[in-house]
Amino acid sequence: MSIAKVTLDKNKTKAISFSIVWSSSPDVVQYRPFFSTPEFIEFPTSSPGQMAYAYFYPPLNPMFQGLPDEKPPLLVKTHGGPTAETCEILDLSVQYWTSRGWAFLDVNYGGSTGYGREYRERLLGKWGIVDVDDCCSCARFLVESGSVDEQRLCITGRSAGGYTTLASLAFRDTFKAGASLYGIGDLSLMRADSQKYDSHYIDNLVGDERAYYERSPINFVNKFTCPVILFQGLDDKVVPPNQARKIYQALKERGLPVALVEYEGEQHGFRKAENIKFTLEQQMVFFARLVGKFEVVDDITPIKIENFD
Repeated sequence: MSIAKVTLDKNKTKAISFSIVWSSSPDVVQYRPFFSTPEFIEFPTSSPGQMAYAYFYPPLNPMFQGLPDEKPPLLVKTHGGPTAETCEILDLSVQYWTSRGWAFLDVNYGGSTGYGREYRERLLGKWGIVDVDDCCSCARFLVESGSVDEQRLCITGRSAGGYTTLASLAFRDTFKAGASLYGIGDLSLMRADSQKYDSHYIDNLVGDERAYYERSPINFVNKFTCPVILFQGLDDKVVPPNQARKIYQALKERGLPVALVEYEGEQHGFRKAENIKFTLEQQMVFFARLVGKFEVVDDITPIKIENFD
């Protein structure tokens, strides 16, 4: 949190000076040269004439520079909700990636808030289709524009965003690895455990019983083809731990590189600082080892990856 002093011009329509007079995190300012500024991008979707939106953060570190003939790896983030919205704010967890050579993409797929009713209603009856397609389309858009490396595309998400991540990995072949943080694997179970008013919200997004089954990644673990790391709180009442365990066990038996991290005392959304830090670092190491093909400079001890270590 900060308090800023802004001086406007005489017409009070334009800021002519800006300064921070107080900040709860004063040390952050000294790292400004490391902060990647998001680029708002509009990209074509799989629906003819329909555009979607995202924030693209290019890699940035004033102390290092990538090789001239090398494009950066990309991490795509799928926001939760699923009808929420991602915004262009200073998120140090995003800067963690960009300062270490990764490009980062925060997608406002169809159904996201902030772009009008018609845009939000794109997700009605199509959760698990429109969101997945838009995330894949945006990643391909960046590949085609020469901004990122096609062979190093990764995806991550939490809760409903974790669902979009798992669905992208199960039903598409765009990404080379993924990370699910307490992601929904079974839509039917979520519907059964929801409050009455929530169940109608989910029904509107998914559809009939057949859609619930066909769009649940947990029912199609045989379709996963790339490495996955899963993070799960053992006290999670929204997404029970057995969903992550079932996916983990199935991928392990299929011979795919897979890892599962379970946290005692964590619920739906991690609260302990050490667990938040560990989750971020282990994603970095997992992707670096399996997709990035580089060593992480941070002193991080990697966890065991089944079918890899």
